[in-house]
Amino acid sequence: MTTRVLIVDDHRLFRAGVRAELGPEVEVVGEAGDVDSAVRAIEELKPDVVLLDVHMPGGGGQEVLRRVLGKGSPVRFLALSVSDAAEDVIGVIRAGARGYVTKTIGGKELTDAILRVADGDAVFSPRLAGFVLDAFASTQAPPIDPELDSLTQREREVLRLIARGYAYKEIAKELFISVKTVETHVSSVLRKLQLSNRHELSRWATARRLV
Repeated sequence: MTTRVLIVDDHRLFRAGVRAELGPEVEVVGEAGDVDSAVRAIEELKPDVVLLDVHMPGGGGQEVLRRVLGKGSPVRFLALSVSDAAEDVIGVIRAGARGYVTKTIGGKELTDAILRVADGDAVFSPRLAGFVLDAFASTQAPPIDPELDSLTQREREVLRLIARGYAYKEIAKELFISVKTVETHVSSVLRKLQLSNRHELSRWATARRLV
């Protein structure tokens, strides 16, 4: 019996690539490119596992998890993202995902991860497992940072890459978005954090260990 999978990612070519790489043990029953269509597809198709991108239009992976699991759905989620940031990993796991792997994963390994999540296991890329263990080993809740919480997941990703010294064109290529979209995100972050330029953004991100 095959495991029924829904692929949720806002890049059509990436979805096609994932579909082509998955093994015969997995049946792709559908695709979605944003939060609303993902929620509808999950309700209609009732997959065993949802392969879920973290950053996409409409609120991101955490919004999908909130809307689906909030209704008591038994579907299991495996996050698949370009991001390896601790806050992204911890955020979707706390929201209810059963695992988190990065987009550098191979087809065989991804198929295995999907099957394991379908069986009830928790699956993480090796480097990411430490983030989860550290986060949930602590008995204290992480400190609330209103400024950081005001940023969307995509804005945080752009901010992190700026702090690493990426040019706008490099950020656009890394995140599969346009340069204009990058500029829009940067303007939004500057406004929300009441900062003036890239230098101040880099210092702000470094101080919070987002780099």
